[in-house]
Amino acid sequence: MDLFEKCYRYDQPQRIMEAGLYPYFHALESAQDSEVIMEGRNIIMLGSNNYMGLVNDPRLKEAAIGAIRRYGTGCSGSRFLNGTLVLHHQLEDAFAEYFRKEAALAFSTGFQTNLGVVTAVVGLHDYIINDAENHASIVDATHLSFCKKAMKFAHSDMEDLENKLRRIPEDAGKLIITDGVFSMSGEIANLPEIIRLARKYGARVMVDDAHGAGMIGVEGRGTASYYGLEDETDIIMTTFSKSFGSLGGVVAASAPVINYIKHRSRPFIFSASIPAASAAAALAALQIIRSEPERLQHLADVSNYMRSRLKAHNIPIMEGTTAIIPIFTYGTERTFRIAKRLLELGVYVNPVVAPAVSEDECLLRTSYTAGHTMEQMDRAAKMFVQAYQEL
Repeated sequence: MDLFEKCYRYDQPQRIMEAGLYPYFHALESAQDSEVIMEGRNIIMLGSNNYMGLVNDPRLKEAAIGAIRRYGTGCSGSRFLNGTLVLHHQLEDAFAEYFRKEAALAFSTGFQTNLGVVTAVVGLHDYIINDAENHASIVDATHLSFCKKAMKFAHSDMEDLENKLRRIPEDAGKLIITDGVFSMSGEIANLPEIIRLARKYGARVMVDDAHGAGMIGVEGRGTASYYGLEDETDIIMTTFSKSFGSLGGVVAASAPVINYIKHRSRPFIFSASIPAASAAAALAALQIIRSEPERLQHLADVSNYMRSRLKAHNIPIMEGTTAIIPIFTYGTERTFRIAKRLLELGVYVNPVVAPAVSEDECLLRTSYTAGHTMEQMDRAAKMFVQAYQEL
């Protein structure tokens, strides 16, 4: 069979388009913000991961422009060779201190950070134990690692995690990986119990805090800080593309671990380094987050207010405490219809359907930022009520 035959036969997106329900690739005509211009209309943005509301902040833009003036638009090489800037060292030192670790290492994307870390530290005789709802980058990193065996424990099921750990030889290397804040549900990982089991069975713990950093914890330091377990968490990673208003990723750990990753990680060694503009913007965002704690409080206030407004109108939501509020729509077609109607009314949300969730548990993933106002939440809540009543 021709290699491209599967491409020619793949028509699911076209069928959804023909039904007028295709919900993806809506183009923005303005900067990412609490309200955006999309397809010529003003839209309340409830689908962004811009949790700290910094993507369009003038200070980040000026930092990026200044870095371009000084360093140019790219680094033209790997960090290993000609691609390391003084700015990269400043960025890594700042995030190491932020996460209360000895050292840190910046990657060109968050996805690449997980690939680079997991494939470096896990060897032929080691085991990986993943939460079943970990991000796709962790799943791919697991597949690409040379681990002896990968295991998956039922989501947030500590009994199942312990059962998996019991089956691993006592003298084997073990890495437990979990999202800090799970991207679809907004649920916070049970890190205290994960660490307790890790210590009991001689495992190490890695937390993907792409969504947790800048959302929870002291100064927004994420899940480990939220539980007061920074010293007990072996590896912390986050991405710059969410709360830090930029692009890239960083991992923080002990100095020997970072040194090992730096010299053994193929995605790090063989990729061009993060551009100066992205590094400078992320560093500026970190400084703002640490100096303006009111942003974290406002994010919590806005999220809780919207949660209460939805519940007051009997809109079915998944309970939680973070800035991610999943709203149940159940069926696939109904999900697409509600998302379409909401966009017509003036609010953008992310529809989540199978295989990301089961076919009867489809949802709208809504997320909130420190740039949102209570007035915007009132308007958005009315749109949800109207869309649900109509459909």
